[in-house]
Amino acid sequence: MPIPRPPLSRRAMTVVAAVIAVLAVAALAFVVLPQDSSADTSTRDARITLPDSPGSTGTVDIDARLYAPAVTPAPTVLLAHGFGGSKDSVDGEARDLAARGYTVLAYSARGFGDSTGSISINDPDREVADARGLIDWLAEQPEVELDAPGDPHIGVAGGSYGGALALSAGGTDPRIDSIAAAITWNDLGQALFPNFGVTSAEGREALGDIASPAATEYGGPGVLKRGWAGVFFGVGASSAVPGGEGDGESSADVGTSACGRFAPEFCDAYAQSAVTGIPSQQLLDLLTAHSPVAVASNITAPTLLVQGSQDTLFGLDQADATARQIAAAGGNVTVRWFDGGHDAGGTDDTSDRAIADFFDTTLRDTDTETDTGTEPFVYSTQRAADERGGDRDRRMTAPAYPGLTPASDPTETRSVTFAPTAENQSIIRPPGASPSAISSVPGLGSVLSTLGSTGAGAALTADLPGQSATFTSDPVDTSVTITGAPRVNLRVASLAGPDQAVLFAKLYDVAPNGTRTLPGGAVSAIRLPATEGIDPVDVTVALPGISYTVQQGHRLELSISTTDQAYAVPLEPAQFSVAMTDNTIALPTVAAVASANSTVPVAPLIGIGVVLLAVAGAIVAGVVRTRRRAVAEVDEDLVDTPLVITDLAKTYSNGFRAVDGVSFEVKQGQVLGLLGPNGAGKTTTLRMLMGLITPTGGDIRVFGHKVTPGAPVLSRLGSFVEGSGFLPHLTGTQNLRLYWEATGRPIEDAHLEEALEIADLGTAIERKVKSYSQGMRQRLAIAQAMLGLPDLMVLDEPTNGLDPPQIRTMRDVLINYAKTGRTVLVSSHLLAEVEQTCTHVVVMNRGSVISSGTVRELTAAGGQTEIRVDDATRAQSVLGASGHDGAVIVDDGTVTVDLTDADSAVVIRELVTAGISVRGFSQSTRLEDVFLDLVHRDNPGSDTSKDRS
Repeated sequence: MPIPRPPLSRRAMTVVAAVIAVLAVAALAFVVLPQDSSADTSTRDARITLPDSPGSTGTVDIDARLYAPAVTPAPTVLLAHGFGGSKDSVDGEARDLAARGYTVLAYSARGFGDSTGSISINDPDREVADARGLIDWLAEQPEVELDAPGDPHIGVAGGSYGGALALSAGGTDPRIDSIAAAITWNDLGQALFPNFGVTSAEGREALGDIASPAATEYGGPGVLKRGWAGVFFGVGASSAVPGGEGDGESSADVGTSACGRFAPEFCDAYAQSAVTGIPSQQLLDLLTAHSPVAVASNITAPTLLVQGSQDTLFGLDQADATARQIAAAGGNVTVRWFDGGHDAGGTDDTSDRAIADFFDTTLRDTDTETDTGTEPFVYSTQRAADERGGDRDRRMTAPAYPGLTPASDPTETRSVTFAPTAENQSIIRPPGASPSAISSVPGLGSVLSTLGSTGAGAALTADLPGQSATFTSDPVDTSVTITGAPRVNLRVASLAGPDQAVLFAKLYDVAPNGTRTLPGGAVSAIRLPATEGIDPVDVTVALPGISYTVQQGHRLELSISTTDQAYAVPLEPAQFSVAMTDNTIALPTVAAVASANSTVPVAPLIGIGVVLLAVAGAIVAGVVRTRRRAVAEVDEDLVDTPLVITDLAKTYSNGFRAVDGVSFEVKQGQVLGLLGPNGAGKTTTLRMLMGLITPTGGDIRVFGHKVTPGAPVLSRLGSFVEGSGFLPHLTGTQNLRLYWEATGRPIEDAHLEEALEIADLGTAIERKVKSYSQGMRQRLAIAQAMLGLPDLMVLDEPTNGLDPPQIRTMRDVLINYAKTGRTVLVSSHLLAEVEQTCTHVVVMNRGSVISSGTVRELTAAGGQTEIRVDDATRAQSVLGASGHDGAVIVDDGTVTVDLTDADSAVVIRELVTAGISVRGFSQSTRLEDVFLDLVHRDNPGSDTSKDRS
């Protein structure tokens, strides 16, 4: 059998890996790792007093920190934090920007951190006015570069709550030169009370006229995101009261009400809607007035919108709406989608770096003008969880974000046809809306989506029977990347009370094996208008905006359900009839090319590559020389001999010599038993044979090839040494398949059926291994050793845990296995089984071989012989006279004697000559007797052992 060239030894591979790692790390550290900028960045804390509101005599104190770069004055960034955070929450981003040469002011918004005042959620007269006041303060600081007196050269940035503040400030203060907003909202009322179903002719026409990829149209007062709203308002209600007090509304007054630090108007309006799940018009108007939607049309500064595709709080539709508003007013807007969001830990290094790069372009490179609408659109796209065999997502770059203005190219769509259903599907909402489907958990949407695509989590996230209508497409003939919000037309009839007709739409990716993935974990909530009787309503639904690739051969599955744990579902029972009106879904897609975003300088990498190439050349030369030497060590005279061990030795670091000069040979077709008491060195010898440990002396050859750790010839060897190592959560079959797949060989070469037959586990083979008994694990381990029917099989105590019938079966298996021309090496303490199973035996004691040969030779070489005669007394006398002392009379007709050094034929002749009739002559020696005698004579203190030493 041809054997691949052996690889490097473990020591050589370790040295090679260490050399490459040291050189790579040393070279790349200089280029990739950010330099410590703490020495170049100075900070100072400030407490800035601002008016509580226009016309008010009260004030609030804003806790802030100024970061100054090494060179000032410098362009400045006002950095706002997310909801529930403080100036400390953005310390890392502030220091990164300062390291790039920006003066940065990070601050705690009123009601958060150590700032005083109450939370009004970006009130234009409070939080947004605070941002303008901070810009006034910055204009007076020496570290800040000015465009004109009182006008700093400044950008505003923030994420989530801070992102909305950045947009609102940009729409009200013309001094702002650049805006970067991440994972934030356009209209907080629509974000917290979504309604993605449009039923009016005007609304459906308006939606059809929008050509951007993630566009939606608000269908009227929607359904409360109870989970997210609870988190959002709960943080403010439980915020700690700061130690300091302003001159306006005292912190004590704020903290004593049930609203915590929320302004009363928000608390009252939300409390009512939280109970009903339906927003009051007062709350919707208040949330809209405090959202970027109110001022986005006034933004003229270059704006970057970074939105996450893993965000069930503020979806891609929110950034899409803001971008359309800014572009419609003539503003310059850039849109990026990344694989993150509120359900994936917020922003990541890639999005933070994109914001810093944007400021480099808009605050520093002011001589370079960019044309509105020509900024590239960068987005990340995902695939099904079972197909992420590499990067989790791919970054794509399109020439521009489509459909922002009438002059720009619209978003392309691809229609996918669904299998028509014979009749409308009827679904119900149970009383109390319980049980409810689970599609997402605030902050864990992406995790739950991934979990739902696994076998363990599918039951948790499955749509509930009777509560969901399901429509399935044909397999897609080519892969398609969904870039935005798909749209579907439905016809729904309902039996529900006024404002109680609530549904939830989801779009699944279904793999050929049935695995369902809910991209982004998002759903589209729908609240239908009241109708007369059960007249059906035509509704156009904008499904959740996603960036996701559906692979060829997958299906799409549309699910319309009556409940969802994340929303305030009406508790009254209801019944619905649902149908697709045209059996198609329009999928938005944006043509793009795969791109990479790297900030590593190219020139140093070239130098690094040259160095590593030279090192690699030297290593390759060494590998070639080493492999030539290794190939030359194949002994052609032994290529047909399964195993030859010569002068094998192993001495450990503490001086203990476990194996000392062991030599023996195993030929084809033999079943060799390796015997010895505990500590004899048997297992150490087997571990060296397997390449698990390295000998300190001697040589092991398997089919002529020298054994080293990882030697290719070991692929011809199957083993079971020192217990099984199965994965307890997998079944027996799965463990065997996994083991074989790890070898890289075809599954058809495993002879799995033969191995399973040997295991003889019956239906238990499909049970998880953690439920197996010791004997069952033992049989499975032996089956694993026999996978691929290896030419040499090594088994360490194979009968441990087996009952007598199983031991008998194992004996037959090993004997028959050897009859096929293969070879078996068995280490065992069950000497009776070794005597019945093995053809040859090697006995070890104290690290050395003390005897070897065939089983017949060892048992015939000594021990008691039973002689049946007519006169036992006379026979004893004759034997004693012949020099065979120690004969024992068993009964009148039987005597036993040790004939170790005698010829049995001569003994019989002597008895017959003396007139004694010999009726029977048989050796009663067992291998156990021989073994015990050999070990006893070899132990210290015996005469034999003294001679041996």
